[in-house]
Amino acid sequence: MRRPLVFDIKRYSINDGPGIRVTIFFKGCPLNCLWCHNPESISPKVQKLFNAGKCIGCGECCRACPVQACTLTPAGIVTDQDLCTLCGKCAEVCPTLATEMSGQYRSVEELVAIIEKERPFFDQSGGGVTFSGGEPLLFPEFLVRLLDVCGRKNIHRAIDTSGYVKAETLLEVAGHADLFLYDLKMIDAARHKDYTGVDNQLILDNLRLLAESGATIQVRIPLIGGVNDDVASVNAFADYVAGLAGASKEINLLPFHDVARGKDLKLGQVRDLSALQEPGPDSVARALGIFREYGLTASVGG
Repeated sequence: MRRPLVFDIKRYSINDGPGIRVTIFFKGCPLNCLWCHNPESISPKVQKLFNAGKCIGCGECCRACPVQACTLTPAGIVTDQDLCTLCGKCAEVCPTLATEMSGQYRSVEELVAIIEKERPFFDQSGGGVTFSGGEPLLFPEFLVRLLDVCGRKNIHRAIDTSGYVKAETLLEVAGHADLFLYDLKMIDAARHKDYTGVDNQLILDNLRLLAESGATIQVRIPLIGGVNDDVASVNAFADYVAGLAGASKEINLLPFHDVARGKDLKLGQVRDLSALQEPGPDSVARALGIFREYGLTASVGG
């Protein structure tokens, strides 16, 4: 069974499905969206993050590194990537958490124990657990085991997915989940590939299949100024979602905010986000109005 790395566990989450939830983030994603606000989620491997603003220059990490990959410089700690084995010793001794490791293996039992601690919030709010990422469907056997244990404990189960997986995997997992939060980035295939690195035909086909299966689906659309908030793009979204089988699908608009720049710095990478804009109130209101014209329920967040 292929095990995922978990890079974050978010308690008291109110934007990843109904009620108060705990969200488990798996590492690894087949997409590479330019606007991704969790850039550490893309690689399926352990990664080292360094926050220069927190570094006090104590040198503990340099002394702890078994292969001398860390060097203290006037700009902070520099890591020799050719030497570094990602053992995490530097992060263990860092007194200010300037150095952190992103990605940790957790067993099904460990994750269920964490989820169960949040049950009082679930019971009061109608919440549950959401498995996100990255792409949780990259690890179907592990995910199904988690879903089944949670199901036996009457914990509501949601999956946040890009839909970029084999159809048989999606439909198999659908039989073990209560809700899908299905990410829809763009309808135009060429533009989708430009911004995410992959064609979207599989994503669109899988959304149709999932709707035909009778699964409960909320469609999540990252609304990005200058990318997909124009009238033509929003109409294309609305037309596609309105044509899906089954009950009308709820739409959650997720306005883009440039919140990932700090994470990029920690990862030592640079993304040119100059083409992306935060959508203004008029743009958001216009999109909500278009969805209403198609008879769809849309809201911001969720």
